[in-house]
Amino acid sequence: MASLPPRPRVSPYVVALADDLSGAAETARALGGPVRLSLDAAAVAETLGEYDLAVDLDTRHLPPAEAAVAVRTALRAAQSGPPRLLYKKVDSQLRGHLAVEAAAYAEGAEAVVIAPALPAARRTVTGGVVHVNGVPLHRTDGWRAEHTSPPRSLPEALSGLPVRTVPVDVVRSEPAALDEEFRRIAASRAHAVPDAETDADLDAVAAAVLRLGPGFRLLGSGGLAGALGRALARPATPCPPTPVQDSTPLLVVVGTAEPGAVAQIAHLTALGAHHVPLNPADLATGTVRLPSTAPALTVLSIDGSKGPCPGAGRVLSTALGALAAAYPGRPDLVLTGGETARTTLDALAIRELEPLGEIHHGAVHSRTPDGRHVVTRPGSYGAEDSLLTIAVALRPHLTAATAAT
Repeated sequence: MASLPPRPRVSPYVVALADDLSGAAETARALGGPVRLSLDAAAVAETLGEYDLAVDLDTRHLPPAEAAVAVRTALRAAQSGPPRLLYKKVDSQLRGHLAVEAAAYAEGAEAVVIAPALPAARRTVTGGVVHVNGVPLHRTDGWRAEHTSPPRSLPEALSGLPVRTVPVDVVRSEPAALDEEFRRIAASRAHAVPDAETDADLDAVAAAVLRLGPGFRLLGSGGLAGALGRALARPATPCPPTPVQDSTPLLVVVGTAEPGAVAQIAHLTALGAHHVPLNPADLATGTVRLPSTAPALTVLSIDGSKGPCPGAGRVLSTALGALAAAYPGRPDLVLTGGETARTTLDALAIRELEPLGEIHHGAVHSRTPDGRHVVTRPGSYGAEDSLLTIAVALRPHLTAATAAT
């Protein structure tokens, strides 16, 4: 019998494809090694350096067919050079075009292992069902701003893609048993959806996929990206200390419908921040007036007192991003919500970020090529003091008196 050709040697460096910017930034930090964070999908074809690449494909707002095309195009670019490890970042609450993007990502693979659990945010997968704080996703209000209801399970969310769930006891079994289960599922032309309740479960999943070789691909949240980074065990590249000028204004842009955002903003206003709640109609029609000078600390948010506006998200985030980009004083930025982050940086013509660190889980501190400081954070993340923690990290000497001046 003729021997099989050797598998191509895969670089330890990762190409990670995300559907929004806050997720791309979260993944970049989770991988833990030298990293480039790009807002330009064309960067996928330029991954010859010794670094990971996390790319925001910005597909959340696209029609499903166009989102799938964006994933296919990025995959072809990633596979045109030396073999790389591939990673697909998805939302831990399954928002976005999960089914079509997963199907596009699976093309040409032996199998995809799908694990969106994010234990750090108390989002787990048990019996193929995503749970948030122990409650099944479809019984939460995590999709309040979406057009549709949340799926009842991962197989339902991945409708059209053949999948098989893997119980947590198999995930926690001997490595050889988990490898064999993933191989068995792949041989049936399906994709594995393992349960995961802890970071150790995700570590087991990532290690198994690395053992199985480049025919298997990983798809998951920032939790699985962190497990992949730990499995690769590369030394992180230390960033030099980056002084932040206290005299530079700080603009916090809250582009999320999460109820917790109200309490997060309240912590900043208690500090003396100038809060500007924006009427959605005024924002959409461009009738909001900017001040001529910027206070030291300002919060822009969409007034959600009448509830979320399903279907208007991209229009409002684009208008909010344009307003933030035009704000006087060239402020440093705190951007919550992936779409808000993307539209703001698009309006500023910023195409790349240098991740510097993580202020708290998911709140990634980056620097732009021209030296502006930017923190991105998914809209659904963070405790009540999240925005306060971020503001104080960027402005350690901020006081109520300086915030109001």
